Amino acid sequence: MTITDSPPSGDTAAAPTEQTSKLGDRVFSGISLGAGILILVTLAAVALFLFVEAWPTFGADVSEFDGSDTFLEYVAPLLFGTIWAAFLSLLLALPLAVAVALFVSHYAPKRLAQSLGYFIDLLAAIPSVVFGIWGIAVLAPILSRSVYPWLEDNLGFLPFFAGPASTSGRTMMTAAVVLAVMILPIITAISREVFLQTPRLHEEASLALGATKWEMIKQAVLPYGRSGVISGAMLGLGRALGETMAVAIILSPADIITVNVISNQNPNTIASNIALKFPESSGLEVNRLIATGLVLFFVTFIVNALARRVANTGFSGADG
Repeated sequence: MTITDSPPSGDTAAAPTEQTSKLGDRVFSGISLGAGILILVTLAAVALFLFVEAWPTFGADVSEFDGSDTFLEYVAPLLFGTIWAAFLSLLLALPLAVAVALFVSHYAPKRLAQSLGYFIDLLAAIPSVVFGIWGIAVLAPILSRSVYPWLEDNLGFLPFFAGPASTSGRTMMTAAVVLAVMILPIITAISREVFLQTPRLHEEASLALGATKWEMIKQAVLPYGRSGVISGAMLGLGRALGETMAVAIILSPADIITVNVISNQNPNTIASNIALKFPESSGLEVNRLIATGLVLFFVTFIVNALARRVANTGFSGADG
């Protein structure tokens, strides 16, 4: 009788499983690669469309447009207003977002922290037009009756509050407050998750050396989450730069460059200007609006690229 060697039953069962696993890896890798390529192609297509449609603006004579402004003169107040409104909103939102994230991650009881986290995340789901209506119907009257007159009377020597104070509340400050509320969930959510990832040993070591809870946060939590907070702030800034309806509803725009945030004369933003003027524009006016959109595209691209660069450093806080 001849006895033939046969592979162990375990090896027989493992072979199909390994082949299936390799096939699944290849499929998943292909899908991921395709998704990445699709995003790049879409981004390139948007940039190409904007450039092609904006090109006639750069070669046309100034007399062919409404007014006598060159493109630089036309876009400069809009670009300033876009950056100014986004900067003010970030200035208002960042400290509050970090404070709320610290409260949720290290101070609040677990049940309260979960509920508060849900409500904060819910702010991101509210449409921007609702924020705009709230800003002009509720926030603007409150600020125009009490806050703006006080700022003019007590801080009017500063160019930011020189006045005359708006009686309608349609100011850059009102728009900035609304934008701050809109970007608050983004910054808070990212900061909260980063703070929660702080190694427990780092916190316990700080407390073991006699630090109070706040000292522990300064020594261990904030340095660890620094890159995450910066990344969240940059993403929030990108959201504020591209906001349209809320700003269009609130602002009383003019073609000026000013840092006064409590008067009725405010620089408009690029996105809001496009939304307001596009339906009534035709011919080269449409191309000029698209050209301003190309400028906004590059600004937001730079902001998000910087945010990604910071995020790529990781949330390990190695630099702190």
